Amino acid sequence: MVQKKKFNPYANAQKQRRFRDKQKASGKKLIRGYVSPEAMQCYEDIREKTGWSDNDMVSNAIRLMYASYKCGQVKLLNEWLKDHNR
Repeated sequence: MVQKKKFNPYANAQKQRRFRDKQKASGKKLIRGYVSPEAMQCYEDIREKTGWSDNDMVSNAIRLMYASYKCGQVKLLNEWLKDHNR
């Protein structure tokens, strides 16, 4: 006879907590997802230069990526980011 595992109603919460702790320990910060310190610096640079809110930045980033995709320029955009250490 197969024995059932006991149901732990807090298992998912514990797993999420361990994930968040691991991300924080590696120096990442939660914005809309965990970002590296380098990405956080880019985020701050854009926010200072444009005055955009977090929602505006996400919206414009999606628009930029979509436009790059439609024009076949995603590779060019990624190369520019690499060349400028972003």
